[in-house]
Amino acid sequence: MFRPLSLYIGLRYTAAKRRNHFISFISMTSMIGLMLGVAVLIIVLSVMNGFDRELKQRILGMVPHAVIRGDNVLESWQAVGASVIEHPDVQAVAPFIQGQGMVTGGGNVRGVLLNGILPGEERQVSIIEDHMVEGKLEDLRSGEFGIIVGKLMAASLRLQVGDRVTIVLPEASVTPAGVLPRLKRFTVKGIFSVGAELDGNYTLIHMDDAAKLMRTNGRAHGVRLLVDDLFQAPRVAEEAALALGGRYFVSDWTRTHGNLFQAIRMEKTMIGLLLMFIVAVAAFNIVSTLVMVVTDKTSDIAILRTMGATPGRIMRIFIIQGAVIGMVGTLVGTLLGILGAYNISDFIGWLERLMGHQFLNAEVYFISYLPSQLQWVDVAIISGAGLLMSLLATIYPAWRASRVDPAEALRYE
Repeated sequence: MFRPLSLYIGLRYTAAKRRNHFISFISMTSMIGLMLGVAVLIIVLSVMNGFDRELKQRILGMVPHAVIRGDNVLESWQAVGASVIEHPDVQAVAPFIQGQGMVTGGGNVRGVLLNGILPGEERQVSIIEDHMVEGKLEDLRSGEFGIIVGKLMAASLRLQVGDRVTIVLPEASVTPAGVLPRLKRFTVKGIFSVGAELDGNYTLIHMDDAAKLMRTNGRAHGVRLLVDDLFQAPRVAEEAALALGGRYFVSDWTRTHGNLFQAIRMEKTMIGLLLMFIVAVAAFNIVSTLVMVVTDKTSDIAILRTMGATPGRIMRIFIIQGAVIGMVGTLVGTLLGILGAYNISDFIGWLERLMGHQFLNAEVYFISYLPSQLQWVDVAIISGAGLLMSLLATIYPAWRASRVDPAEALRYE
């Protein structure tokens, strides 16, 4: 069977046992280093993609994509909502009343963000209904002063559904007994868990109860928008507010959580570049491997030259040998990286249960588990970069082999 001479000899040199075991060791080390570098890079970028996805789906599923407010309150949120929903990029709108306060229960005190909502409209703009652990959104009824809290808050204050808590607002009321803080007793109607920092400070109450508590005379502070494209939220909110024709204030998720999103994107880029250097170091170890192979095979190269092999053919022999090392290391590393990316979340969960320690605490980080999302574009870029660097690393040793002088090499043979 016809075989190209360069391919045949290059593959034979790759598979042959060497007299110098140190060369074999360096060759194997280069292959393993390249394999581990590619695998780790795929896994790490998949984890960063997972954090990016969780930010969009969980946190940005709970907080508003965009908000339109009045000077203080909206005289008619229904009219504002009807106008805003006409924008082609707005999927849904919902009114809200928002304030800050403290909640006391179980002998503990915790700062909270109070969100007055209408359950029917809220489910259109939020994922809260999909993450209820106990109770449901409809349990918030006007006049009952019910409250839905996060799982972390419930654990911190030792709360269960049906327990009573006291909400204290940072505003004073003048009474015959003196100046007293404004407070109200609420009943826990439900507990939610999105596995994020919102579980510790985010609460929901009915908008009518919030209006009474915050004295807005039944009017909403503003409306929140659900838009088609998260990245177009600033533009969509501004266009919708301009269409209203009055004095309105606009905010969006890039102002409240944009720094976190940008930090994750920047970290992904920087970590990717740093780990790519590891892949580059492993790939260029092929240089030292092939240089030693060329030195070891100098007499063989000289014999091939005397038999008519051209310098170009000699170069191809060692390019093929280095490319095989790089290809095997890159492909095996890619396979391990894909398997690791798909299983890293389960592995970390198993490790946490084994050690009895949670690595990601939602009170510190914005989620409580290690997410992972494999993107095939990243796999293609990493694999391609590994193969390219491996191929580039073969050029100098192959060129050096092609420059071997047969007469000089065989003088002492």
